[in-house]
Amino acid sequence: MLAALIWDVDGTLAETERDGHRVAFNESFESFGLPWRWDVARYTELLRITGGRERLLHDLAMQPAAPTDTDERARLAAALHTEKNRRYAQIARRGAIPLRPGVLRLMREATTAGVRLAIASTTSRSNLEALFELQFGAGWREHFATVVCGEDAPLRKPDPQVYRRCLEGLDLDPEDTLAIEDSPNGLAAATAAGVPVLVTRSLAFASHPFDGALAVCDDLDHPAAPSPRLCGTSPARVDLAQLREWHAAWWRQRAAA
Repeated sequence: MLAALIWDVDGTLAETERDGHRVAFNESFESFGLPWRWDVARYTELLRITGGRERLLHDLAMQPAAPTDTDERARLAAALHTEKNRRYAQIARRGAIPLRPGVLRLMREATTAGVRLAIASTTSRSNLEALFELQFGAGWREHFATVVCGEDAPLRKPDPQVYRRCLEGLDLDPEDTLAIEDSPNGLAAATAAGVPVLVTRSLAFASHPFDGALAVCDDLDHPAAPSPRLCGTSPARVDLAQLREWHAAWWRQRAAA
């Protein structure tokens, strides 16, 4: 039985990567007097690496103007990342990063039906709070049964640590949950924890096939294609009733395999 929806944040709830983190990184580079700027194409490439600081270190290793000493480069990355988080919070709090289509609708449907909401994200708690305080209000925490952030699960996706800790917080088995993700690393992390995944492709992964997902859509208000193994139809939009149907069919097939 579907008892909880587990949501990723960056790219899933909102296009935070393109419209928030990338912009904040570029502002930070400029404030430090550095010549680097990440356009959408370059940042999309970097999104293959999970985690802002990890992404930054990867890029700095290829920048001729970056420090060659490993420790010095790490200190620069840490300082840039701290400044990026500060600027990201400013961007989020001024409403520049709206929720993606259908997110609030599906959350409300789930809450009304008694299906709990949870967060499994490796973004920092400060980044999450900046976005959630504006979108869900000061009492945002009461809407979620458990919230797992980067500080709680330091191993980045595709490692399943964040999902395993989320399941512990919910006190549920994977069979009772369904994850909503936008990226290949997110899909891999949830799948490794035994949680089936609905993918709502973010702009960064618009053409990725997402083999192994329960269903794939461009956003929750557009048609979704279920896994070929489910042999279902493509609904006009993703609602809770459809998720329950797919979820039940997914586990029936697993039991029969």
